[in-house]
Amino acid sequence: MELLRNIAHPPGCEAAPGRAGGEGRRRKAEEPPHAHPAATAEVSRIITDPTTGKRYCRGKVLGKGGFAKCYEMTDLTTNKVYAAKIIPHSRVAKPHQREKIDKEIELHRMLNHRHVVQFYHYFEDRENIYILLEYCSRRSMAHILKARKVLTEPEVRYYLRQIVSGLKYLHEQEILHRDLKLGNFFINENMELKLGDFGLAARLEPLEHRRRTICGTPNYLSPEVLNKQGHGCESDIWALGCVMYTMLLGRPPFETTNLKETYRCIREARYSLPSSLLAPAKHLIASMLSKNPEDRPSLDEIIRHDFFLQGFTPDRLSASCCHTVPDFHLSSPAKNFFKKAAAALFGGKKDKARYFDTHNRLTKEDEEIYKLRHELKKTSITQQPHKHRTDEEIQPLVTTVAKPGALPETKQIGDSIRMIVRGTLGSCSSSSECLEDSTMGSVADTVARVLRGCLENMPEADSIPKEQLTASFQWVTKWVDYSNKYGFGYQLSDHTVGVLFNNGAHMSLLPDKKTVHYYAELGQCSVFSAAEAPEQFISQVTVLKYFSHYMEENLMDGGDLPSLTDVRRPRLYLLQWLKSDKALMMLFNDGTFQVNFYHDHTKIIICNQSEEYLLTYINEDRISTTFCLKTLLVSGCSLELKHRMEYALNMLLQRCN
Repeated sequence: MELLRNIAHPPGCEAAPGRAGGEGRRRKAEEPPHAHPAATAEVSRIITDPTTGKRYCRGKVLGKGGFAKCYEMTDLTTNKVYAAKIIPHSRVAKPHQREKIDKEIELHRMLNHRHVVQFYHYFEDRENIYILLEYCSRRSMAHILKARKVLTEPEVRYYLRQIVSGLKYLHEQEILHRDLKLGNFFINENMELKLGDFGLAARLEPLEHRRRTICGTPNYLSPEVLNKQGHGCESDIWALGCVMYTMLLGRPPFETTNLKETYRCIREARYSLPSSLLAPAKHLIASMLSKNPEDRPSLDEIIRHDFFLQGFTPDRLSASCCHTVPDFHLSSPAKNFFKKAAAALFGGKKDKARYFDTHNRLTKEDEEIYKLRHELKKTSITQQPHKHRTDEEIQPLVTTVAKPGALPETKQIGDSIRMIVRGTLGSCSSSSECLEDSTMGSVADTVARVLRGCLENMPEADSIPKEQLTASFQWVTKWVDYSNKYGFGYQLSDHTVGVLFNNGAHMSLLPDKKTVHYYAELGQCSVFSAAEAPEQFISQVTVLKYFSHYMEENLMDGGDLPSLTDVRRPRLYLLQWLKSDKALMMLFNDGTFQVNFYHDHTKIIICNQSEEYLLTYINEDRISTTFCLKTLLVSGCSLELKHRMEYALNMLLQRCN
């Protein structure tokens, strides 16, 4: 179970100096530090909830602050482990002190989000108040930065996406965190980030009613908070800018030798951006640390910034990243073979002697690579050269998807599609000799017509329809673009693995990992055993197996949709894929159409089941929702989904053109 290793300091506490990220001091203006007597006696080992009778075993201390200590605590009935924030009644004896604890409990207990520390339960006995929280085994970002000193840009993108997701949820609930810092971002067993410590959290109030209290961690306070103008969503954005700066550079932007100078720098928004930072990172930090709150970006604008769109973001991080710099090109036996095979197959002429070791013997691995290259040469499979096109050659489409003026972003979305690379079933090494079947065009045209009809006729709405379906169908859970060497690989939800090779052929390895389907053109399928592949297919089967191995080892599923295995339905195989600068489009033989958006990992899937078109939307938290298109026609959908549908249609129309 996930663990909360460290609870940062509650209101009124002052931490020891020298913590990573300059988080040593936390100040609540109306309360002086050390306002309470010495700590009470040690908490009992076995604790009983007087209301439910449940018994818990207290474990080791995880963290401590001015009011509370945090312990591991195990439910003796279920063995579930919690992080228990234990607050002696003697520490909150005054009414206003107890009121703060009650407010923290009230705010936190209603929250439920993937990137917010889960509140489970609270109870009291004669000595203490007990708050049971999610237990995060990897401790906090402050611990990670203390060990690592600085983080890489891909890691920063990985963590910031999750912080933004959790913070957006809080703001949608009209809650301000007011103490965003590295020590309040907790990391669970799966390296997922959780926002925690709601000791200073407050309800969002209108500007004229906002509290003027200065509270938070000094290095992360915004100018408007220091100037007692009140704390708003923009103040949390400022703190997020400080967090990003600290992750990349190992120190907060306004850290100085004394608090007075720190506050002066904050009020003037005066800090340095080292030349070691890349331009997108500098620009995003500068925008979040704008002196005027109104000039700071929204959370949605942050995620759409070039810092995220133009850089690599890992789907997950290894636990080793807590203490060592990640190698995003880390070798595994399969990847080593993959690289060596790529060099052997497509790296020009290689003499067999190159593969011999110092004892004049072929290693087992290199013998396999040599044979693979030899077989490939016999089948005369050639790589399709990429046609380099300038942006001017790709004319933006003019569509009638949205009414003029109805959605100001629509034209921008349509105009911003820039094709990067694509692949098509039945294409060949010469672009003038394309074998593309007219059936492929009809599949694309049909899907485009259905999607366009839905967009043109559905009413405007603020949210997704309540009428949702539970449906099972095939969709792409993992993919890898290796078109610079072999082709485009993907894994379906039933664990079929397919590769659309650069020469236009398609090959699928079925879920049994024994049967191969080979398509040279639409509808022409050869079936054979992977272990006894015909001589002319041996090389491609080998590559197919390594695509399968690579995705199984290195990639994570892209959503929570159930898997479908229905032998009555025709096998899916990829007709065409297309990548733009913002999304990946995949079109399959049965009309299944999927678009994956890079910046937030959302996905749209359209499929036809029993003559009924279904649309599935997978959000940034990998949670799926499925509707009948006719439901959208009647009810409409949120702008978030509509914009993605419009972009998907434009990609499809680009393909049709």
